[in-house]
Amino acid sequence: MGRPVSEPKLPPVLTGPHAPVNIAEFHALAKAKLTPMVYGYFSSGADDQQTLQDNEEGYRRLRFRPRVLIDVSNADMMTEVLGVKISFPLVVAPTAMQRMAHPEGELATARAVAKAGTVMGLSSWSTTALEDVESEAPGSPKWFQLYVYKDREVTKQLVTRAEAAGYKAIALTVDTPRLGRREADIKNQFNLPPHLTMGNFASLKQANMENQGGSGLASYVASLIDRSLSWKDIKWLKSITKMPILAKGVVTAEDAVLAVENGCAGIIVSNHGARQLDGVISTIDALEEVVNAVQGKVPVFVDSGVRRGTDIVKALALGAKACLIGRPVVWGLSVAGEQGVSYVLDLLKSEFELAMALCGCVKVSDINRSMVIRDAFAPYDVRRTLPPSKA
Repeated sequence: MGRPVSEPKLPPVLTGPHAPVNIAEFHALAKAKLTPMVYGYFSSGADDQQTLQDNEEGYRRLRFRPRVLIDVSNADMMTEVLGVKISFPLVVAPTAMQRMAHPEGELATARAVAKAGTVMGLSSWSTTALEDVESEAPGSPKWFQLYVYKDREVTKQLVTRAEAAGYKAIALTVDTPRLGRREADIKNQFNLPPHLTMGNFASLKQANMENQGGSGLASYVASLIDRSLSWKDIKWLKSITKMPILAKGVVTAEDAVLAVENGCAGIIVSNHGARQLDGVISTIDALEEVVNAVQGKVPVFVDSGVRRGTDIVKALALGAKACLIGRPVVWGLSVAGEQGVSYVLDLLKSEFELAMALCGCVKVSDINRSMVIRDAFAPYDVRRTLPPSKA
């Protein structure tokens, strides 16, 4: 239990009349600072970006049913994910190539996440080696996001290195047999800037992208990532590591059941930040279907679209164990490095604590399904699924 969280303090570089007070304003500052190619890579979705918009709109379609006259003078926001206690139910999602956003990239993010007391996800496509990220924030919990390469020995080496470095889990990306059509990357002829490499691959061919026109990342994925990946490969992964495996990219009950049957220790409901299949269901709309399908056998997490502390409360009410955020961290990193990431995390924590109090929740376990409904204009109305009131 503890005192209410105070309003986070802005980094010195961000003080003044135009200082950001929310994630949207950090986004605007980052857009002004980044090059068009880099901003387009981090911000865009696939095709018409319908799902990119819907990921955020899905949260706005949810309405609270708060309880009142409850003593909320002491709040406890701590929770546990995969046996690790974290300060509040937010995990930093694996986001690739962070040195494009700031010279320190993943190192700055690692320090900020460690100070925040939560888990950092590191991308296979990090511009910093996984061992260096661990050394920058030794002992703080980290998950390693894994793409499976056609060269399985390269994949095996990544997993082995992550386990040796002390990473706590593998977040296996399951929704990318091919790269979604990201028009911003095509227009900008996206390529990793020449002074950067994929830090986890040293002198291997997987360290660099070839500039062949269009999206260099699309060419990279087409030539190197294994599109034959299937459920049977979970067994192979489990044979080479003791780390728990999270299936990242599940949005249906059918796949959630298969993930559990094949030995996944958890599920991340994700549509890859709307960067793969445009028109796919928003993650917050997919969440409850997945939660109901796994029947409490494994924890369910959700990413894509979280922009407010209130969004975290809504996701937990629908059954998520915690949320993941990617772009907001990149915006903070772009604007003010480590201090920017720290501010973004502190801001969301402060908003989350306030939303808990105003909903009548003293601890995370108080958040429950009866607290949210979808508004009358939502694609479907789940009010009929509310449990009978006990009060």
